[in-house]
Amino acid sequence: MEEVAAVRRAALAGVDDIEPERLHDRLAARLDDASFAPGVLTLVAEAAARDQAVDDSDADRAAGVQLIYEGLALTRRLAHDDPWTTGDRDAADLDILIADILVSRGFYLLARTGAAEAAVDVVREFGKDQTELRATGNDDLDGNLEADICELAVVAGVTAAGHEPTAALRAVGPDLASDGLPAVDTLLSGEVADRLTGHDSQAAADH
Repeated sequence: MEEVAAVRRAALAGVDDIEPERLHDRLAARLDDASFAPGVLTLVAEAAARDQAVDDSDADRAAGVQLIYEGLALTRRLAHDDPWTTGDRDAADLDILIADILVSRGFYLLARTGAAEAAVDVVREFGKDQTELRATGNDDLDGNLEADICELAVVAGVTAAGHEPTAALRAVGPDLASDGLPAVDTLLSGEVADRLTGHDSQAAADH
C-alpha cells in the first residue's frame, strides 16, 4: 500500500536524527509495529479534499498525526501497566522518553499548519481523560484517544488541501474510530473518501 509506505517513511524521517543509536532503534521498532491508520486517514482526507491523489511530498502532516498517536498510545499503556512498580524500571524510563519524543516530533511537523491547534486539543483531552479514568475507573475514556486522533487526521488532511475542516467533516474521524482505529484497508477502500467528499460538497452547497 503506497499510503502506508509513505507515512512510514515520513514518520521514520521525523525521528531519524535521534541519538544514541539504542534510542533510535527503539523508536524505529515502535513505528515498525504500528498501525498506520492515523497517517493513512490524513492522506485520504487530503486526497478527498484535493480531489486527486497525494504523494510522498504530502506525507509530513500524516507523519505528524501518526507520531502523536504513537506517543500518546505508549503513554496510555505505561499508565495502565505501571512498569515502575511491576516490571522493568529501566525499560519503562526509556519508553516514557520515547513517548515524549514521538509526541514532540509530531507537534513539530504540525506546528505551522492548520492542524496545530487541533493537535494541542488532542493532547489536552488525553490528559483530562487519563486523569478522570484514574479517579473514576471509567475505562470507556480510553477509546477517546482513537476518536480524537482520527478527527485530528481529518483536520490535518483537509487543511493541507486548503479547505476548512467543517463540523461535519471533523465528525467523520470519531465515527470511523467508534471501535478503535479503523483498518487501513477500510480507509483505502474508497468509501471513506466518498464520505469526506460528500460532506465537503454538502458544506459547500450550504454556503
